Amino acid sequence: MTDNKKQTIVALDAEGVILPEIWIAVAEATGIAELTRTTRDEPDYDILMKSRLAILDKHGITIDKIQAVIAELTPLDGAKAFLDELRSITQLVILSDTFEQFAQPLVKQLDWPTIFCHQLHIEGKRIADYQLRIADPKRKAVKAFQSLNYTVIAAGDSYNDTTMLEAADTGFLFRAPANVQQEFEHLPHYESYSDLLSAIKENI
Repeated sequence: MTDNKKQTIVALDAEGVILPEIWIAVAEATGIAELTRTTRDEPDYDILMKSRLAILDKHGITIDKIQAVIAELTPLDGAKAFLDELRSITQLVILSDTFEQFAQPLVKQLDWPTIFCHQLHIEGKRIADYQLRIADPKRKAVKAFQSLNYTVIAAGDSYNDTTMLEAADTGFLFRAPANVQQEFEHLPHYESYSDLLSAIKENI
C-alpha cells in the first residue's frame, strides 16, 4: 500500500535572509545612493530592475565592477549554520530574484544549496538587460512543489516574497522592514535564525 504522506520542503529567499543585499553593497562601494532601493521598497520588480540598469549605464558600472564588490561579500552571520541544520532535517531550495552571475560566489560559501534565480544579458562588460525565468517565479515554484505532493514552508523579507509566502502551506517573514510587516501583518515575523528554525521545525 502506498504511503501518501507529504514530504516537506523549505523555500527561502536569498538576499536579506541568508545573503547580504547585493545592490546595497554596490551602492556603498560606488557611492551611488539610488542603488540602495530594493524589493523592500519597490513592489514592482520590473520597475526596479529597469531603474537599476539605467543607473548602471549612467555611471558606467559594468559587470566586472559589480562582481568585484560581490567577491568581498560573505553570507549573513549565522546563515551557514542555519542552513546546515535545516538541511539535516528537511529539503531546501533558495528562490531568489538575484542573478546567476551575482549569486554563484556567495552560494559557494554556503556549500552549494540549490538556488533558482534569473539571468543577466551581458554585452561586452555592460549589463544590457535581464531575463526572468518566468513571471512570479517564487509563487509558481511553491505551487509546483505542492503539485509534487510536498508541504512547503517558506520564508522571506520583501514584497517580492509575499506571493510565495501566501501560497506556501506555512509562510514566515524574516527580518522584514516595518512597511512589509505592516502590510502583511497576518504573516508571523521572526528576527533570529534560532526562532525561525524553531518555527520551521514545528511545521515539519
